[in-house]
Amino acid sequence: MKKLFLASLLLLIIACKQEDKIEEKVAEIPVEFKVERFDKLFYESDSLSLKNVKAKYPFLFPDGNEDTVWTNKLKNPLFRDLYKEVIKKYPNTSKLENDLENLFQHVQYYFPKYKTPRVITIISEVDREAKTIYADSIAFISLDCYLGKDHPFYVDFSEYQRFSFEENQIIPDLVSSFSYGKIARPLDRTLLSIMIYYGKELYLKDKLIPEYADATKIGYTEQQLAWCKENEYQMWSYFIENNLLYESNVKNEFRFINEAPFSKFYLEIDNESPGRVGQWLGWQIVRSYMDNNDVSLEQLLATDAKTIFEKSKYKPNK
Repeated sequence: MKKLFLASLLLLIIACKQEDKIEEKVAEIPVEFKVERFDKLFYESDSLSLKNVKAKYPFLFPDGNEDTVWTNKLKNPLFRDLYKEVIKKYPNTSKLENDLENLFQHVQYYFPKYKTPRVITIISEVDREAKTIYADSIAFISLDCYLGKDHPFYVDFSEYQRFSFEENQIIPDLVSSFSYGKIARPLDRTLLSIMIYYGKELYLKDKLIPEYADATKIGYTEQQLAWCKENEYQMWSYFIENNLLYESNVKNEFRFINEAPFSKFYLEIDNESPGRVGQWLGWQIVRSYMDNNDVSLEQLLATDAKTIFEKSKYKPNK
């Protein structure tokens, strides 16, 4: 037992040293960008200066709309109030720029062909489906979606949804957007395939934003994360005993994968559990796979769920 402990400790020390070397290399990568405050330019423009804004950002002004569409928007009291709250929360973007610099350095380390994108802040009228967009050469951040979970503008959202409006979710959301198209889509709709798909996305956050806490990466509170750790064996046993892993049933996605106030085991523990526990378990499987196999990040993202699971040696402790 003592030898096993010492061996595990040695592997941990080696892994930490390797991570330190990676971070040293990441810090040397130069990135140049400036956060463009389109939200500020637009809402502080008038009918004359609006023409200059449209010329600079034509892709944000769809064809077919008369100028009155935009001037009316500028005068809309609700949108004006939204902008005021954004400026109050984000009078400048110095902290955001520091966080973005760190992210872009990691992206270029692990994905050298991706260059630093153009970063533009916007107001999307609290569109939760488009909080951030990180395409190859451009990144949009809807600042009105990150005013803090207790902001009055979010009162109509459920409590479990409001947590995603915290400022610390900007960078994790960008990584989620960046991951689209880079992770192999599941070959089937089994629960295991979907779990591992999201597990890959969360593991990508391990690599691209390593300084973030696990709870922040997945959008949990610390209490929710602690619940998952404490009940990992019980959750896994439930999936195995009920033959859920290879079952293609959309109900399982609603029960364990999709955003929800809690997961649905149909047991007394349900109300204590956070939603999306299937994603969290998939994350642990992917982590175990990477600990036990010498593969690159890009190889991981292309590997099918069955191979990952079989080679992961995943076995939660009782």
